[in-house]
Amino acid sequence: MSAKKILMITGDFTEDYETMVPFQALQAVGHSVHAVCPDKKEGDTVATAIHDFEGDQTYTEKPGHRFALNADFEGLNPADYDALVIPGGRAPEYLRLNKNVLDLIRHFFDNDKPVAAICHGAQLLAAAGVLKGRQCSAYPACQPEVELAGGSFADINVDQAVTDGNLVTAPAWPAHPDWLAKFFKLLEK
Repeated sequence: MSAKKILMITGDFTEDYETMVPFQALQAVGHSVHAVCPDKKEGDTVATAIHDFEGDQTYTEKPGHRFALNADFEGLNPADYDALVIPGGRAPEYLRLNKNVLDLIRHFFDNDKPVAAICHGAQLLAAAGVLKGRQCSAYPACQPEVELAGGSFADINVDQAVTDGNLVTAPAWPAHPDWLAKFFKLLEK
């Protein structure tokens, strides 16, 4: 597999595993990953949260690690990147209000570049208007947003992922093995 340059858009209270695991796994196989956040610079950090499934009606949340950004959001050119990764957690909830973030996401779809989103990352896809006619998995609480954006919600097991064209999505971090394997296949094309 040839090395790709991948953009990761994240923010405060991103899900710890959904940020750190793909960030490290993609680098481990030779890709360059730039993690960015609006209004933050290279070297700044974002707070993360660990979401767990402990038998309650929804996930529980615990403080995670500080995640260091390794590139600047301001001035980045999406044309410089081969693919996009969108972690879940609570960050997508506020990032979807940022017009520049939504424009970046649209660039990857307009140019048929690989995109991977997990959990609440679907909130950004819905807000960017890129789900119409697409199958998309996400944390189950995001099903209404996927469907209101014109997507078809993929109700799959928490450890599975689904591919639709250039898009790989999964419900939550237990899907990392399947989600990453499917994303690696898209990156090989």
